[in-house]
Amino acid sequence: MQLNDLMVFSGNASPGLTNSVANILGVPVGKILVDRFSDFETRVELLENIRGKSVFIIQSTVAPNDNLIEVLFMADAMRRASAAKITLIVPYFGYARQDRRVRSSRVPISARVIADMMSSVRIDHIATVDLHAEQIQGFFSMPVDNLYGSTVFLQHFGNMENSEDCVVVSPDIGGVARARAVAKRLKGADLAIVDKRRYGRNRVEVMNIIGDVDGKDCILIDDIVDTAGTLSKAAKVLKDKGAKRVIAYCTHGILSGDAVDNLNASPIDELIITNSIPNEEKIQSITIKVNTLDLSPLLAEAIRRIHTSQSISSIFSDKE
Repeated sequence: MQLNDLMVFSGNASPGLTNSVANILGVPVGKILVDRFSDFETRVELLENIRGKSVFIIQSTVAPNDNLIEVLFMADAMRRASAAKITLIVPYFGYARQDRRVRSSRVPISARVIADMMSSVRIDHIATVDLHAEQIQGFFSMPVDNLYGSTVFLQHFGNMENSEDCVVVSPDIGGVARARAVAKRLKGADLAIVDKRRYGRNRVEVMNIIGDVDGKDCILIDDIVDTAGTLSKAAKVLKDKGAKRVIAYCTHGILSGDAVDNLNASPIDELIITNSIPNEEKIQSITIKVNTLDLSPLLAEAIRRIHTSQSISSIFSDKE
C-alpha cells in the first residue's frame, strides 16, 4: 500500500496515541509547532512541506476549548500550505452531549456550533469514535465516519463469547441501542436495562432493573464515564439484585469532578476504558481495577482505508 503522500500530525491532546498510530502505519509524525505566545494565544506553524499531501490530524477535543482551537488553527495552516486533503481524526469529540435544546431551553446547540467551525476551516473528512449521538453527523457539511469502540472491547472480552452467564447492561434507557449491539456480538449474552426514575422535584431517585442479572457477570456499556455517578449507582443496584460481577466498559474516560472518589466507593469490579483521552494520573488514583485498551490499531486501519478510498463500515464484521 502506497502511503508516500500521507502525513500524520498531532496537537497537544493526543501525542502518545498519534505516535502509536504513526508507528503502525510506518510513517513519521509530521513536524508542527503548536504552543502558546506569551499572552497565551495559540501559535501554530508547520515545519515541513505538505503541498499536495493527504494530511491527518489526530486530536481529541477533551477539556475542549484549547484543543479545539489548536485543531482549527492547524487545519487552516494546512489549507493555506496547499494540502491536497485534510482529515481530522477525533478519538473523543467534545461538546457531543450538547446536541439539542431539551424542552426548548434557552441554550445553544453547541455540537452544531463546533461542526460549523470545523466546516469553516475546510476540513474535508472527519472520523471519530463512539460519537455520543450518531445524528450529530448530520450537523457537518463534510463526510463523518463514526468508528465503533466496541471493536476493541470485543477483542478484549473474546473469552466471553457464547457465555450464558453474561448479561450486557445499559445504564439508562438512552443507551439501549449501544448495549443491544454489543449483546448481539457476544453470542449467548442477555440484555438488561437500568430504568432510572425521579418521582417529583427533590424526590428520591429510584433505579430498577429490567432483566435477570442474578448470579450473572454484568457488563455495563456506556460511551462516556464522566463523574461516574450514574455508573456507580447502576453497579450498586446490579449487585443488590444478585449480580456476580460488574464490569463497566466506557469508551471515553473523562473522569472529571468526583469521578475518582465515586469509582473508589463503587462496587464495580473492573473499569475498562480506551486511550481516547490521556488520563494516566487520574487512573493511578483509582483503587478498583482499571484496564485501558489501545485504539491505535483501529485508528490506523481507518486512516489506511480513508486514504485509499476503501470501505470503513467493512471494518466491523457485524455492523451495529
